[in-house]
Amino acid sequence: MKGVRKLFPEEFCRRYEQFIPDFDLFLEAMLTPLPKVFRINTLKAEPEEVMPLLAELDPEPLSYLRFAYTVKNGRGLGRQLAHFLGLIYIQEAASMIPPVVLDPQPGDKVLDLAAAPGSKTTQMAALMRNRGLIIANDLSLERLRGLIGNVDRMGCLNVVVCRADGIVLGRKLAASCDRVLVDAPCSSEGTIRKTEEALRRWSVRGIANFSRVQKGLICAGYQALRPGGQMVYSTCTIAPEENEAVVAYLLKRFPEAEILPVELDNFVMRPALTEWEGDTFPSAIRRCRRILPQDNNTEAFFVALIRKPDDVTS
Repeated sequence: MKGVRKLFPEEFCRRYEQFIPDFDLFLEAMLTPLPKVFRINTLKAEPEEVMPLLAELDPEPLSYLRFAYTVKNGRGLGRQLAHFLGLIYIQEAASMIPPVVLDPQPGDKVLDLAAAPGSKTTQMAALMRNRGLIIANDLSLERLRGLIGNVDRMGCLNVVVCRADGIVLGRKLAASCDRVLVDAPCSSEGTIRKTEEALRRWSVRGIANFSRVQKGLICAGYQALRPGGQMVYSTCTIAPEENEAVVAYLLKRFPEAEILPVELDNFVMRPALTEWEGDTFPSAIRRCRRILPQDNNTEAFFVALIRKPDDVTS
């Protein structure tokens, strides 16, 4: 394993072997290509209508995600007619977890605070059966183009796309949203399996910079919740500064916020940390979940489910 460790920054290994007991398996998984996964777009078709179009790829259903499938050879998946018609959406499996945990209902008002390129936005539109409203926001004009294209291709009729600073938008929508998704911009350590660029640009300084932005976004997302509303905070990274520390910051700003358990059948998730590098986090944060690549053959992810109590006035 020494040879594998040399492929990662020394500081990366020092940090994460502290709380990943099977660290060697973790590194091996991080260097293994991701399986190709897609989900059926139920806004346009049912599985029995789509599967014949993909028969040559021999899709196999994922036990832990409804309407999600994996293919052994996914090189041609993006060239399939089903993809161009918006009958399927190619999306990494762990990326599908946050919308499932958030569980938006038909008729809800949902804020997707950092929505581009639209993977989770379009997934939520399907969960809501195109009923209600999704405000899909992103600050990047370039990324918005991809978001708009995906929303259109997938036939999402309940999505309004906007470009705004997420922190400002969340405050403007104070106490008005049933559900909020903060899939925050992050250092993307969990995507190293997909792109070596994430490893090349890795730095502790970058983690600190993302953490500052994330703290603003999670607080703005919470402010946008109506009393009784729920928010998911998620990242595709491993750094505690971008995960547990961000949720702890929210609890410091809004002590009444409730951290709810994150659960998913047939899928391995690990409890969040309660301490890191001398900092201690509230015990409730242990209800958040870490997704590691060696457990389910996915990217790494972090998911927190947060509720605003009914008796909060704003």
